[in-house]
Amino acid sequence: MKFTDFLLVLAGVLLNAAAQLMLKAGASAVGAISSWAALRTAAPSLALHPGVVGGLSCYVISVVVWIVALSRVEVSIAYPMLSVGYVINALLAMWLFGEAVSVQRWIGIAVILVGVTLVARSGGST
Repeated sequence: MKFTDFLLVLAGVLLNAAAQLMLKAGASAVGAISSWAALRTAAPSLALHPGVVGGLSCYVISVVVWIVALSRVEVSIAYPMLSVGYVINALLAMWLFGEAVSVQRWIGIAVILVGVTLVARSGGST
């Protein structure tokens, strides 16, 4: 994979991770949503929350970046790279939201990273 192609894929991954974290911030601001009625009540607050708006914006931009990346990289190589987002989100969720990440989760994340590394090194170009 060319370096510029790698940067496009990485940008898509980072935008996706940022979107998840922003949406979590918005969801946390309204509290647990335990029913459809609670969702209807929370919807106006969610729709206007900067985290939700920012998260959805990141998703839109990430789709554009991802389309460009897929035009240059095989999907069988690009798609597994999204798994790097697990690591980014686990680290930032610990830092931003105080979430606990168990040893078992870290082992699972390590296994995923080994797989992503193998896929990325498998080469291929379009």
